[in-house]
Amino acid sequence: MTTEKWIRVADYADITEDDTLGVDVDELPICLYKLNGAIYATANKCTHGDADLSDGLIQDGCEIECPLHEGRFDIRSGKAVSAPCTEHLKSYPTRMEDGVIYIQVGST
Repeated sequence: MTTEKWIRVADYADITEDDTLGVDVDELPICLYKLNGAIYATANKCTHGDADLSDGLIQDGCEIECPLHEGRFDIRSGKAVSAPCTEHLKSYPTRMEDGVIYIQVGST
């Protein structure tokens, strides 16, 4: 039998609207985003180059632009949406409880 593994990653107040926050979760680099009050989480490393997406810019309301080669990913799904990025990002489910952000990194 498997159970969901939810890990506390940050406080909701730690992330500014339309901004990012890089965190490490069980040695996984994760990027958190706040868009229209909702929290999203993806891998923090670009799949094209060794760049932290938490250093990138949010563009067109729902895309993160890599600071290294300007490729973009859809924050909501992790889908690569512009060259040179072709490999999608891993995305993680999020939930909020009492102003605390949790992500699900896998099952145990």
